[in-house]
Amino acid sequence: MYKRLWHTERAVEALQANQYAAASDLIIFSDGPKNGEEREEINQIRAYIKGIKGFEKIEIIERQENYGLARSIIAGVTEVVNRYGRIIVMEDDLISSPYFLKFMNEGLNFYEYREKIISIHGYALPLKDQMPETYFLRRADCWGWGTWKRGWDLFESDGKKLLQKIQTNKLEKYFDVNGSYPYVEMLKDQIKGKNDSWAIRWLATAFIHNKLTLYPGRSLIQNIGHDNTGSHSMRLNCFDVELTREPINIQEIPEEENTYVHGAVAKFYRSIGPNWIKKPLKKIKKYFVETCLDR
Repeated sequence: MYKRLWHTERAVEALQANQYAAASDLIIFSDGPKNGEEREEINQIRAYIKGIKGFEKIEIIERQENYGLARSIIAGVTEVVNRYGRIIVMEDDLISSPYFLKFMNEGLNFYEYREKIISIHGYALPLKDQMPETYFLRRADCWGWGTWKRGWDLFESDGKKLLQKIQTNKLEKYFDVNGSYPYVEMLKDQIKGKNDSWAIRWLATAFIHNKLTLYPGRSLIQNIGHDNTGSHSMRLNCFDVELTREPINIQEIPEEENTYVHGAVAKFYRSIGPNWIKKPLKKIKKYFVETCLDR
């Protein structure tokens, strides 16, 4: 977490209301300030998190310097999976359904030894089509997710290697969800140093290894960071969802990408196209790259 106290409070309160919260270890990584002006906001965050209760055990790791989201996520995930063999990752602007931890833990248990599965994800796009209870997509995502050490060990930090494999196999259009979303451009920008996104590299890692992520048919996560308060955010509501009021049932399904859902996702991305037209071009690109992929 970084410096948005209101978002952090909402995220923690929702997590405390989760069915498995009392049995969960909560490890908090608090990033350091970028400059002296941010120190007071960081101090407010740290004072708040020291009073958090409702979990089995709470560990707080305070960074003295500013890691930034990419370095912080990569270092934090690596540390935790090396210690525990698995991890559930939440950022400070994600509101969870009371059934989020249940879904994540049951998914991590169910698919622990399935090499084809790289991660479990809690957010589901607000697709208009009827969705199955759970489904797989050939990718990885970053709004409330979990993985195992075997999955994170595949993470490739070199964007050039990832892009080369995508291009060599002529998979650019597929990687862009049938040409509906600019993931290849995001990866190119990461290589050029225009963004420092960890998540585009995580997504590409899963994609080039032909790995799958399990998604819920109804969303267990709502991102409240689209309120123009973050360093790289803009106000937008097309990704807003209604959190499920019922648990998601995990059961045996074919270990392959759901082509019906893949098509529905492409249709959704194309449908929100007009929303971008109303925004300044630079902000559109920045939002695409950083709303989920960096901060």
